[in-house]
Amino acid sequence: MSTKVAVVTGANKGIGLAIVKGLCKAGYSGDVLLTARSDALGKEAVELVKAEGFKNVVFHRLDICDQSSSLELGKFLKEKYGGLDVLINNAGIAYKVDATEPFGEQAEVTMRTNFWGTLWVCRALFPLLRANARVVNVSSFVSKRSLEKCSPELKANLRRTDLSEEELCAMMREFVTAAQSGVHEAQGWPNTAYGTSKIGVTVLSRIQARVLNETRPGDGILLNACCPGWVRTDMAGPNATKSPEEGAETPVYLALLPDGTKEPHGQLVWDKAMQEW
Repeated sequence: MSTKVAVVTGANKGIGLAIVKGLCKAGYSGDVLLTARSDALGKEAVELVKAEGFKNVVFHRLDICDQSSSLELGKFLKEKYGGLDVLINNAGIAYKVDATEPFGEQAEVTMRTNFWGTLWVCRALFPLLRANARVVNVSSFVSKRSLEKCSPELKANLRRTDLSEEELCAMMREFVTAAQSGVHEAQGWPNTAYGTSKIGVTVLSRIQARVLNETRPGDGILLNACCPGWVRTDMAGPNATKSPEEGAETPVYLALLPDGTKEPHGQLVWDKAMQEW
């Protein structure tokens, strides 16, 4: 039987590294691929985890903003493992409140990483998902808060149960174009690049779960978006309320849902509880 394998993106520090450790501590029976853009930082993180006694951690380079990098990872997984059992899309960025870059630039860069990067990884790796695979897209409670600040028309569109991936992609492009022209608020969008990118991740997860139901019925694959909470990381700062280990709890819980579990699926989950979208 093929060795099981879990992939964690953006895993050399913060929540990603805590997720890798959380999978190991929970006794994950396969290999855990710790991925990062930097070879040096990724390999250093693997050594840190191995020093804690977890020998099933492997480094593989992945830059989620580079589609060829995701395809290379897919090729490696297919050749070495023959499939994929767990995918945790954790990699993401956020500009600081006092960032000086123009909002249009912040919108483009944030969307490219948080939404498009996540989508590109999924497109490259979903064909490898085995039966009973688990996919966790790390979103944020800010996605729900930002949805509430959208115009009624946008909000209704983003809640549609029949929204397609193509339609969502078009909407995310429209936000960036509007942000670059300074008219995003006039068009009904919230004034947050990070929040809007995470709306994209949450809605993408709802769409992906529906498509999996349609294309792979009976395979028992579960896919959810989650909010780790406000976590003390480079992104959120030192005043956040949760440790990285606490932030990793919900992603790890979703990644290890037992075979035969029916839900959550296509949900936004935080503190292990499903949230209304």
